Order: sequence, then structure tokens, then C-alpha cells
Amino acid sequence: MALNIIEVNSNKQIKQFVDFAFSHYKNDENWIPPIKSDEIFSMREDKNPAYEFCESKYWMAERDGKIVGRIGAIINLHYNQKTSKKYGRINRPEFIDDQEVSSVLFQIAEGWLREKGMNLVHGPLGFTNIDQQGLLIDGFEYLPSIASVHNKDYYQKHFERLGYEKENDWVEFKLTLGDAAMKKGIRGAALIKKRYGFESVSFKNSDELKKYSHIVFEILNDAFKELPYTVPFTDKMIEASTKKYFSILNPKFVKIVKKDDDVIGFFVGLPSLSKAMKKANGKVFPFGIVPIMKALKKPEVIDMLLTGVKEEYQSSGVAVILIAALQEEMLKAGINQLETTGVFEINHNVISNWKNYDHIQHKRRRCFVKQL
Repeated sequence: MALNIIEVNSNKQIKQFVDFAFSHYKNDENWIPPIKSDEIFSMREDKNPAYEFCESKYWMAERDGKIVGRIGAIINLHYNQKTSKKYGRINRPEFIDDQEVSSVLFQIAEGWLREKGMNLVHGPLGFTNIDQQGLLIDGFEYLPSIASVHNKDYYQKHFERLGYEKENDWVEFKLTLGDAAMKKGIRGAALIKKRYGFESVSFKNSDELKKYSHIVFEILNDAFKELPYTVPFTDKMIEASTKKYFSILNPKFVKIVKKDDDVIGFFVGLPSLSKAMKKANGKVFPFGIVPIMKALKKPEVIDMLLTGVKEEYQSSGVAVILIAALQEEMLKAGINQLETTGVFEINHNVISNWKNYDHIQHKRRRCFVKQL
């Protein structure tokens, strides 16, 4: 039977688009179900503040009355202004292992981007850098953090068959924080504090933490401004992200560094929610909230969710202080497992730091690029 391509326009179709991933990965033990309401929020133009500077289209492929694939295309106007290039983004590609299905989906997404005047396409990428980025190409056997990605292992061959090439890779590490390395880090942090007059700050509750939400995103904007795929967060995006993320953070694992009362760096650690999110299966209420709250209160692994240091202080050892403060908190809680977020493979300074610990580099994900 021929494929039927459905352009996603209605709320009902958005729900179908989101639901496809749940059926597609039904028996995959390492896929972490997203919260369905968050996925729907992200796709809706009347909800997601990124639509102030983004355009998007979504499609589904249907065969014999059954959805067999989906794809989205995004144009981030702010990123194109930043790079002075006409990029489009492939977003949320999911499909059965069928060349016809992937070919038709990519053709229609690329065709829309060409119509919009784009001459390059890359991805998978979301609207902004806190959306999921990249295609997993190595490490399928490991459960990812909720800040990472998981996809079918055959996706890479489809991307490459369709003419996509490597643009950038992220690598991820799983760290075991032994006593020697942790104590060394804590001693180093104390010396840096004394030398530069830095102060580390911890939080007792969410109310204390929320007071710093805006400055955290301002620092993020400064620290990430030159990185690929990033654009500054607008005030509306900061408000939406604060509402989404800051309510679930365990304040003990969030640290900031100050210099003369000015915040110059931050670290957001999150108790691993991977297993809890699998139990929730896309819904927080009524039953998903129980495993999520349990994971937040009694963590076994800490995920590095987000970190940033003002550009002028990035060579001053602020990151050492932040990690040391987190390590001290982990020691108190009896936790020695840390899952890093993705770091560009060319960021040798950060990677060399992780290699000071008992570590495995267990995941690699890729952003592909293609000339249109």
C-alpha cells in the first residue's frame, strides 16, 4: 500500500504524533518516555515561546491505516541571524526500518525548508539547546539520562543513505566519584576560592532557589553564546523554563558561585529520573508522581542537567568549585555515581577533567548536516 502523508495541524494530530513514539518504543527497555503534556506544549505555536522566533511543520506517514513514521522541520530565525546561514532543523524523526518511509518523510521536510529559502539542514535538533539534541550512534545498551537521547540503532544508516554527514558529536560519561578524586577536587576548590575571592552558595529550599532562576539563564546566555545550535533565552522562555524545571529540582544539588555578590557560575544537578520516568510512562498524574518524587528525594545517581560560567571567569576554576560543592553534597547523601550531560568531543578541557575519575565514555550522539 502507498504511504499517506499527514500534515499535523490539529490538536488531535499533535497527540497522534506524540503517541507514535510510545508505540514505536513499547518494548525498548532503554527508551525514556517523555511527559506527553510537555511534548504537546513544545509543538503548539500558541504555547511554546520559542515560536516568537521559530517556524515549524510536522508530518506523519501512514500505511494501511497505521502510523509508521513522523518528522518535524524547524527554522530558528535567531540561530540563522547568529550564523549568517540559512539552516533548517530536522526535529523528532521516528520511523520504522523502511527506506520508503524515511525517504518520503525526509523529502517532505527538506522540501518545506527549501520553499522557505533554507539551503542547509541539520539535526536532529529542537527549538533551543535545552531541547533534545543529536542522534544516538553509540551506547544503545545504556539507560540514558533524561537530558540525553535514545533512538533506534538503524536511524544512522538512514540518515547517511539520505546524504547526511557528521557536523558535530557529543560524548557522555558515567563517573564513579572515588574518595581520592573527590577530596582532591575539594582541596583544589578551596585554593581557588582563596585566590580569587569566590564564594559558593547552597540552597535549603525551592523558594531560595527560584530567586536565582533569571540570573541562571542570563549566565547561560553568556556562557553558551558562541556554541553551535544555541540562541539566547528570551524573558518568556526563561519564565516557561523556570516553571517547568525549577519546581522539580532538589535544591541540595544546585550550586552557584559568587564574586563580590555577583553570580558568576551555576551548576544544576538532578537526581536521576530515568527509571521513574519509565514508570510514569508519559503522565505525571495520577500515578507517575509517586516514583518521580521518590527518585528526587532518595537519589542513587546524579545527572548533570545544566552548567554555565560567565565568559570572563571560564579560565578561573569556577567549574572546579561548582563540581566540588556538588561532590560534598553527594558525599553527605552517600552517592558516588554521576552521569554527565553531552559535551562536544572537541572540548578537551572538560573531557580531561572527567577522565580524572573512574569513568566510562558510554554514549555518543551526532548532529548531521546536509546541503539542500
